[in-house]
Amino acid sequence: MPTQEKQDTIEDFKSRLDGAKTVLVTEYRGLTVQQLSDLRKQLRGVSAQYKIIKNRLAKLAMTDTDLSKLGPHLKGPTGMVISREDPVAVAKALHTFAKTNQALAIKAGFVEGQVLPAAELKALSELPTKDAIRAQIIGAIQGPLAQLVGLLKAAPRELAYVLSERGKNAPAETAPETAPPQATAPETMPPQATVPEGTATEPAATP
Repeated sequence: MPTQEKQDTIEDFKSRLDGAKTVLVTEYRGLTVQQLSDLRKQLRGVSAQYKIIKNRLAKLAMTDTDLSKLGPHLKGPTGMVISREDPVAVAKALHTFAKTNQALAIKAGFVEGQVLPAAELKALSELPTKDAIRAQIIGAIQGPLAQLVGLLKAAPRELAYVLSERGKNAPAETAPETAPPQATAPETMPPQATVPEGTATEPAATP
């Protein structure tokens, strides 16, 4: 039966694991206090924490959870990386630190519901982060999108200008069209002139 102090440690560790997307198992043997402090600082930069815990207590905290699959890797001085954020960014930060601090051993990890060995964690660290992918997508569409926004903003202005100009020119355009009907009045005169011609020929036919 764990003591109250150990039970508190287990409960604290459970609360840290709750909702975690990424849990990485490392062995920190050979790292100095300053190096551990640097590691924690780098991991905080990607919203991750580094927790040193005794293997037995860690196993008790992970009992009856999927994280219990990490049990076989809990050997030696164990430090665990825990994060609820982007797994790629966490793996990248951890491997970056390990390159210059080779005493840190990365053993295995639990990422998005799957146990990954060290080799696959390394491959994960070489992928672009979500922020990097997002930046690439924004960069790819930023130019065309800016042009589209410019066109959308210009369209109402251009339409208003065209309608305004068309309104100014409308009377000048329609005036010549109404003139020809007024000019047709003389064309109605010849039918009126035929009346005298008809009456002049009737007397000539009577003798």
